[in-house]
Amino acid sequence: MNKHLRRGAAALAVAATLLAGGLTSCTKDLDRYPFYDLNTESVYRDPANYIMVLAKLYAGFNLSGQGTTGSPDVFAGSGLDEGETSYMRAYWYLQELPTDQAAVAWSSGPLQELNKITWSSSNDLVRNSYTRIFYEVSACNDFIRETTDEKLSSRNISGIHADNARRFRAEARFLRALAYFHALDLYGNVPFVVETDIPGKFLPRQTSRPALFAYLESELKAIEPLLAAPRQGPYGRADQGAAWALLARLYLNAEVYTGTARYTDCLTYCNKILGAGYGLAPQYAQLFMADNHVTAAAEIIFPILNDGLVSQTYGGTTYLVHAAVGGRMLGSALGITNGWAGNRTRKNLPLLFPTQPSGTDSRSMFFTAGQTLEISDLTVFTQGYGVLKWSNKKSTGGNGSDPTGTFVDTDFPMFRLADVYLMYAEAVLRGGQGGSEGQALTYVNALRDRAFGNTGGRTDGRITLAELTAPDFILDERGRELYWEATRRTDLIRFGKFTSATYRWPWKGGVATGQGVGSHFNLFPLPSSDIVANPTLVQNPGY
Repeated sequence: MNKHLRRGAAALAVAATLLAGGLTSCTKDLDRYPFYDLNTESVYRDPANYIMVLAKLYAGFNLSGQGTTGSPDVFAGSGLDEGETSYMRAYWYLQELPTDQAAVAWSSGPLQELNKITWSSSNDLVRNSYTRIFYEVSACNDFIRETTDEKLSSRNISGIHADNARRFRAEARFLRALAYFHALDLYGNVPFVVETDIPGKFLPRQTSRPALFAYLESELKAIEPLLAAPRQGPYGRADQGAAWALLARLYLNAEVYTGTARYTDCLTYCNKILGAGYGLAPQYAQLFMADNHVTAAAEIIFPILNDGLVSQTYGGTTYLVHAAVGGRMLGSALGITNGWAGNRTRKNLPLLFPTQPSGTDSRSMFFTAGQTLEISDLTVFTQGYGVLKWSNKKSTGGNGSDPTGTFVDTDFPMFRLADVYLMYAEAVLRGGQGGSEGQALTYVNALRDRAFGNTGGRTDGRITLAELTAPDFILDERGRELYWEATRRTDLIRFGKFTSATYRWPWKGGVATGQGVGSHFNLFPLPSSDIVANPTLVQNPGY
């Protein structure tokens, strides 16, 4: 099937521009409610517009605004990079750059603070992710507010149009939950606004981390029966599988968020996914290529769509591919015209892939020519191995759709089956009920069979139960399988490694050999600009 037909949500991002600029936001306070340049009632009176507004909500996780540049949804600041305000790029910065698996060479002060875990509440990039999250929440609130049964009835929208609107509303509630989950994980105690709160009438109230956890748990369970069955809706749209995956990840981290472990609940939702017909992509590299919507669709539970022609952005996977190319690396090998010489890895990541007595782990995707393993200067790209994981090449050998080689087609797998296999294994090993160590071993070895290309009874790279249960094996295996997929910071925190002096990586804490940092860095601060704008907010401890 034609790529653009399969990727309806991406193509519809263009249609969203028909709303004359769509959603914009206030930059001076947290009450970032969207408005329409067209009269809101005129937009929602026509049921044909609903899918276009929904497309804007999906596009909000990837695009920086209307068009490639020049009309941003949120304002980065005078002279700052609009691309850094795109949701996935801003989120990836915070999830990967402070960890043992990535470092950026650009000399920007805020980026180097992320490299070293030395940020403050005035860091622009900490603010960018926060602002983008709450812009998305506000945009979703607006759509949810305008698609109640009462609103539909008042506009004489009925039949199939009303049924579609209800399904779209459930999807918008999922997207809002995903954004709030990121707020929960990154910032903890955040402003909280839902669709029943009237825009502009009050300063958003602050909620606690446990309360936000409880809200997300309840909201995701409430929308579960309203979403399409797993893998039955259009590719790229939220379905029950996406809700289950988010619930599983929420429960996996529950002890961090609330102080109470919920591993049995994690297994409950892992098992739902495991029985829903998903399957591993045949080859690991296919998950991160320009045609992953075809070759890896069975594994991808919920993607953030990218399209080099339809949805052009300097965030998303365009950023991930370009920023990883520099030194002697050839952009053409990854389907692009040039690199930005930004991201490479710290030594801890390649050292997770020891030399095997037989076989090669295909997940070990590093460029070493002209690169050093050690990093003595964070701003020198050739210090630290290059990473070849993200690509704009197709599995057939061709490039992505943009003939200029600038914008990338590769979708970002926000949730995929391999992660669920590893969540299942971890939850079992942490004492959750509803699974077994034997099944956990089977799932982990399925990933390793793929990684080592095992067929016909080969067992290269397979592990034993004793190896599975060894301290830190699951953390290390998540590092091998999920590196550069915006999970590492959360994983390190859950395992007590992110701020601790017992586990170090180059430049952790601002010193070359690495050092422990204050535990307050397990949360990012609320941006100082929003503390000023909303004096009811209480800053996270330590900032």
